[in-house]
Amino acid sequence: MQFPENSRVWIYQSDRELTDIETASLQQQLNAFTQEWTAHSHQLKAAALIKYNRFIILIVDESQAGASGCSIDKSVNVMKQIEQAYNINLFDRFNLAYREGSRVLSAPRTQFEELIKQGRITPETTVFNNVVQTLYDLETKWEVPFKNSWHAQLFGNLIKTNA
Repeated sequence: MQFPENSRVWIYQSDRELTDIETASLQQQLNAFTQEWTAHSHQLKAAALIKYNRFIILIVDESQAGASGCSIDKSVNVMKQIEQAYNINLFDRFNLAYREGSRVLSAPRTQFEELIKQGRITPETTVFNNVVQTLYDLETKWEVPFKNSWHAQLFGNLIKTNA
């Protein structure tokens, strides 16, 4: 299914990597949800992706029908059910994801700060900006170097410099 770049996205990050079996099962559940997802009795053109066995991404083309408060509530309820079923946390906004080599890891805020102080997270480390709101931003501003992210504004003073 193709979506215009101004389609709305929501990103839910798991506090742990899901297994391949969990990801396959979860993708089936998400496909069923998005096929039935409605806003004020109008079918939403929606899809769900799971990236890196860690991120659940919901996409809605709002040119056909916009996601309303009630439809967003439905998706949040589904995410809460997923949390329970898979024993994961999807709503901790201070669980921050980053790349270490080819792996995607996450850490709670205090541990993330410690990784910066230790030099394990550098200005060049890829971090994930889960607050992007459009498909275009997902494709261009989701995976970015620490130095180009909101993370740098919050934690930049912790980066070690060679000065």
